Amino acid sequence: MNEQISPLWTHLTTEGRMTGTWRSALPNYQNQPSPCLGACPVNGRIAEWIKQVKDGDLQGAWVTLVDNNPFPAIAGRICHHPCETACNRQDLDETVGICSLERFVGDAALAEGWQFPSASIERDQSVAVIGGGPAGLSAAYQLRRHGFAVSLYETRDELGGLMRFGIPSYRLEPAVLDGEVDRIVALGIDLHLGAEVTDNAALTALRGSHDAVFLATGASLPKRLPALDYSRPWVIDSAEFLAAPADEQSDQAGAHILVIGGGSAAMDVARSARRHGREVTVLTLEPEGQLPAQQVEVEEAIEEGVKFVCGAMLQSAETDGTGVKLQCVHVDFETGKNPGEFSVTPLEGSGFELLVDTIIPAVGQDADIDRWSGMFDQQGSVIGTGTDWQTSAPGLFAGGDVASMSRFVTQAVGMGKEAAQAIAASLAPDIALPGADDPAQVPYERINTTYQDKHNRTRQRSRDVKERLAGFDQVQQPLSADKAHSEASRCFSCGTCIYCDNCYYYCPDMAITRLDGGYSVNADYCKGCGLCVAECPTGSIHMQEEKAP
Repeated sequence: MNEQISPLWTHLTTEGRMTGTWRSALPNYQNQPSPCLGACPVNGRIAEWIKQVKDGDLQGAWVTLVDNNPFPAIAGRICHHPCETACNRQDLDETVGICSLERFVGDAALAEGWQFPSASIERDQSVAVIGGGPAGLSAAYQLRRHGFAVSLYETRDELGGLMRFGIPSYRLEPAVLDGEVDRIVALGIDLHLGAEVTDNAALTALRGSHDAVFLATGASLPKRLPALDYSRPWVIDSAEFLAAPADEQSDQAGAHILVIGGGSAAMDVARSARRHGREVTVLTLEPEGQLPAQQVEVEEAIEEGVKFVCGAMLQSAETDGTGVKLQCVHVDFETGKNPGEFSVTPLEGSGFELLVDTIIPAVGQDADIDRWSGMFDQQGSVIGTGTDWQTSAPGLFAGGDVASMSRFVTQAVGMGKEAAQAIAASLAPDIALPGADDPAQVPYERINTTYQDKHNRTRQRSRDVKERLAGFDQVQQPLSADKAHSEASRCFSCGTCIYCDNCYYYCPDMAITRLDGGYSVNADYCKGCGLCVAECPTGSIHMQEEKAP
């Protein structure tokens, strides 16, 4: 009798079954930008360095961070963090605390004394950088990394610009600023302090002695309110107030101070005055909830006893023997299309009075571009530039507040980096400008949140109010190592493969092959079921339609 063989059994393999002929789409491994990267002013590789923090590689995280931003400890304290606003994690529970993690890495670098490596090549060309604030220092750093000789000219006797003279120590300690600035200077910057470039003749001379010039002189001219007489002794310039030593601030301030403005500078003035024991009222054009200052600054100011009168404007101010009497009116505030543009309409019958001793207007500053009259094309109230920060004058580039109305420190750092890349590419044929970013950012819907436990954000602890008002010590306290690791673990790594092997294990056709540092798809066997895409926790695989040849 012949042995019966089951039709369900075979001694053969499935290699001969080319199931790949069934499909209409093929999985594509492609790291795509995360929303946080797209929002980052310096284009930092956020998902990458946060994973390094999670893995315990703090020095690696620092190296990744400073590729784009030499100030992680500073940015981790003062950045307006649009990356967090863009974070996909907020659709599950809360955004990742990117800034607090950046501070953690930056502080570790300062504590360990990590330094930037010297340039691998020294080039013959030289670049003059005018301005030692965030944009100028960022450009100088990137240019030195490319091997160019850099001469930096700064009007004041110390570097840092707004970071040193406009941000109080309770937000940014001088030791942190010094540490990150000194590390840049140590790369071999030819430093000229107390050296103001005052006019076109001086700028032309520098252009003649260097192969390119980057202008980053900031915005130093305070905006003026038409209803205020700035010659009166009870009117104090906000920039001068913030730049003054603490004892001079105390001498200038009256018992009750009115700060006019709703931005970060206004919050810094108000909170500094509270630390001198003064009563402080803030008057803002913007309605409550729309102040341009960071929300945390407003919240901390309220905690510290600052009073707010929002959606109102000053109409007149005169002394009456007991103080300064202000006539004010509530307004309808509307933002314009461009940064810094707005319109206000006084509301009839809404007038009111305030009685104070000192007024400190903090309504912004303009760039001093009149000194360069005829040298550059202007774009509104700033120097006009192209997308590469090149001005209308050959070999002259500009960035930061002198060339943009985007008035945040990290935006200036990003401009300095971009300008340095453009300058380097124009001077050296072996340096290419970076390619355009992929605009297709990974949306929340691509993230498989099954692999994510709900876990609210780990926040930095703040000093209690009584402690804060006793001095100028740092308000927000750093994360501990354990909390930093916990917070880093919350990152989705959107669009970045984490080599978890989910695609490999879940593929029903064994069409996924592990590679050194990635995976490949065997098109002979992949039938396009999409299980690998569905099980990818980071959205770094997507199905790509195959068109007939």
